[in-house]
Amino acid sequence: MRDLIASLIALGLFLFALGLASTLRFHRRDRDRERNELLAAGRTVLAEIPTQDGLELFVTDDAHFYWGTTLIAKNRIRLVRVLINGTPLASYCAQRFAADDPGDSGSFADRPEGIAHDRWDVLIRADDDTLVACGSIRERVSQELARRVFDAVKDDMEQRDDHTEAGISPALGHAG
Repeated sequence: MRDLIASLIALGLFLFALGLASTLRFHRRDRDRERNELLAAGRTVLAEIPTQDGLELFVTDDAHFYWGTTLIAKNRIRLVRVLINGTPLASYCAQRFAADDPGDSGSFADRPEGIAHDRWDVLIRADDDTLVACGSIRERVSQELARRVFDAVKDDMEQRDDHTEAGISPALGHAG
């Protein structure tokens, strides 16, 4: 009798594990399908950021950044800022908008000590402010996500500033 109960428990645990494995596979296929659709549309996934509802993608194409359902026009971004617990850590202000929004400029310093549970966000100021909540995950995961988003936006802004200084239209890619 005891062996029968142990066998039933083992069978139940096996079926439970099988169900978990198939659920994980379903979610992975769904995520891969979404990523392939984005790639087919000419977009690139820059970061997969965990939220309460699952993973939210920070995506880019030639003209826009996408955070969930928010569309951010690259040529309208005036300022990008990394926030740790709401306090600015590093920021970059587009030179072409410097008179409109004189934000401070800075670099993103690597700070491995004392950040295990701090909240990391990236503020992108364009026509509207967009806050990319990178979370407060341990082991520097949130910091790396914030760094990836900040660096991508900052690099695009610097490239547009360089083109503007050279008299090249960043939207059209030719001298204006």
